[in-house]
Amino acid sequence: MRTLLRALAALVMTVPVVAAISPPAAQAIGPNVLPVTVSNNTGRGDAVYLYVIGIQLSSGRLGYVNQAGTFSPWTGGALPPAPAPDVSIPAAGNGGNTTIGFPRGFSGRVYFSLGEKLKFFLTPDGLVQPAPWAGGDANANILFDWSEFTYNDAGLWLNSSQVDMFAVPHAVSVTGASGASKRTGDLVANGRDNIINTLRGTPGWADTVRTRSDGTVLRVLAPGKAAGAGLFNTTYLDPYIASAWNAYTTKTLTVVPFGDQPNTRYFGRTSGNVMRFTNSAGAQVAQFNRPSSASVWGCDGDLPAPNDQVVGPISRTLCAALNRGTLGTIDTQPSLNAADFYKSNPTNVYGKAIHANMQDGKAYAFAFDDVGAFESLVHDGDPRSAGIHLTAFTGGGGSNPQPTGVPVISSLNNKCIDVPSGNFVDSAPLQMWTCNNSGAQKWTFTGGTLQAGGKCMDVQAAGTANGSAIQLYTCNGTAAQQFVLSGAGDLVNPQANRCVDIKEVNPNDGARLHLWDCVGASNQKWRKG
Repeated sequence: MRTLLRALAALVMTVPVVAAISPPAAQAIGPNVLPVTVSNNTGRGDAVYLYVIGIQLSSGRLGYVNQAGTFSPWTGGALPPAPAPDVSIPAAGNGGNTTIGFPRGFSGRVYFSLGEKLKFFLTPDGLVQPAPWAGGDANANILFDWSEFTYNDAGLWLNSSQVDMFAVPHAVSVTGASGASKRTGDLVANGRDNIINTLRGTPGWADTVRTRSDGTVLRVLAPGKAAGAGLFNTTYLDPYIASAWNAYTTKTLTVVPFGDQPNTRYFGRTSGNVMRFTNSAGAQVAQFNRPSSASVWGCDGDLPAPNDQVVGPISRTLCAALNRGTLGTIDTQPSLNAADFYKSNPTNVYGKAIHANMQDGKAYAFAFDDVGAFESLVHDGDPRSAGIHLTAFTGGGGSNPQPTGVPVISSLNNKCIDVPSGNFVDSAPLQMWTCNNSGAQKWTFTGGTLQAGGKCMDVQAAGTANGSAIQLYTCNGTAAQQFVLSGAGDLVNPQANRCVDIKEVNPNDGARLHLWDCVGASNQKWRKG
């Protein structure tokens, strides 16, 4: 989806793209028009207007979608840009819902504005979208935000976005053919105020908070947008970037860009201002000049990310590490432990505040926040419905409750059983990770099962032999999902009469779990946290 929307951005003078890349189209599944419910629980009395705009994938035409899900291309356009037709969809007031449609084969945005309609303009090349960080933008005094999506034959990708700004609290969800739902993007209670107050209270960041003359806080601008508008120090991150870059004059950076290809590795060393990468055979495959703050905020410029299998993945990993402040101190990237993020000095206070105020810790605070799966994205390959949830501006914390349960801790290393990257998908291999109080480590003991994220601890393929992998899977009531934590600390699968065991007695983060004969060793001993 990133590639599709980046093309859209180039054509219509819009913003960087943030949603995850979708795989090639598969057989047609899901309805031709996917119903999407927009719920209004903002607690505000403003009128709400919706817009569905983007690109028709089969033709490459730019256009808009009406409430029923019918696509129409833009026509006309002029220089200077001419006002676009009003294609707004009236939405329900506070406490109400509105259903719109996503036609299959469409990628774009759903804008939602409160209190006033947005103003779009057309050029001969396409649509000029709102850019309130730009001087003279017609929408600068309107309270609005957007979500991004792609719906094609391979399913739905839908995300909330804070890449350019944080304005209207909203979450996204999808429900698949099985009836299972996924949701992300909910703030903690008073999360919007927390983010605003954090930025206002941090030296140098206060002007990123934009307020209307009536006192309404309209948005917090991302650092790159604020710097471009003259509201933030354009060289703010330069000292950290220089320190991180220079660290690799005396040591090697290892980039492992694909989680499912651990043997694909690239090795970086810095000489002067240039970091050069070689592959495992020693051949140079990429090089990057030391980036400016602007290049890091935008994940572009000195960090170009072409849609290839080498330079782009390395660049994305570098950009994520620099935004999260882990480059220079963690020498294998991407770093996947959120507890290590945003500790650099100076650091990305905007990204830190947004992630800290999300219930599940996930957000799109910069363009490649999906590196390591820390983005606020839902995907289903066979969707039946979806939702965009406009949530409370104050109090509340959304309708998606905090994860419940307790950590399950190993006596070997005092680490926790963890769902990798908090990605609660079927067949996710369970691992050990430093305890961090995240939902990925909260387990509920119920009916003989251990559940996290609404799914069950499971023995892969219902195996009973030594070495059978332990994974996460949709709860199905089978014996492969039955586990008993004994008084002696053994976590036993009764069907196999074997213990959950840390593979190869590995004490490190990322160690995998499997079944093994119960021998009373520390790598088989567990306790509730």
